[in-house]
Amino acid sequence: MCLGVPGKITEIYEANGLKMGKIDFGGVTREACLAYIPDVEVGEYCIIHVGFAISKLSEAEAMETLQLLQEISDLNEELGLEGEAGSA
Repeated sequence: MCLGVPGKITEIYEANGLKMGKIDFGGVTREACLAYIPDVEVGEYCIIHVGFAISKLSEAEAMETLQLLQEISDLNEELGLEGEAGSA
């Protein structure tokens, strides 16, 4: 299963002619290409999928999604499914 995860843009820059950004995923920072949503700005949230920002979303939507992902993780841990292939 593929999953797009919301993150907050903390920095925007250009690399090799592409709009790139540093994205904060709750304390973990990764680089992502922002070319698909060129109007995005620092401080906004977007969905990142395989290193590409694919859509913007509001902070409220991002927080709701992150909460749901945390609940899934907590449930998997409670059921002893963490780290298993095919788990949610």
